[in-house]
Amino acid sequence: MTQAPVTLSPAAARRLKAIAAAEGRPLMLRVAVEGGGCSGFQYRFDLVEEAEADDLKIERDGAAALVDVVSLALLSGSEIDFADELAAAEFRVKNPNAKSSCGCGVSFSI
Repeated sequence: MTQAPVTLSPAAARRLKAIAAAEGRPLMLRVAVEGGGCSGFQYRFDLVEEAEADDLKIERDGAAALVDVVSLALLSGSEIDFADELAAAEFRVKNPNAKSSCGCGVSFSI
């Protein structure tokens, strides 16, 4: 069995299902990497109803995330997670390719 290039954590899957239930419609989390931020690249998270033709669809426990082919190269081996902490409740990317990241964890460098 080969490992998926990007995975979705159980916490992220639970949160996505809760958001979709609250909205009353099926939703997927689109994760993309863009140029910018204080470290060179930054993550962008959007909730969408439909996948694009070239998206990689990552599924777990009835929830799904999408990654476009351009972002996939920078996210390979990553886990999409959700953290609910005192300071913030947010989706995060645990990216083994990131050499450094900013304090907030939204931007990174390769």
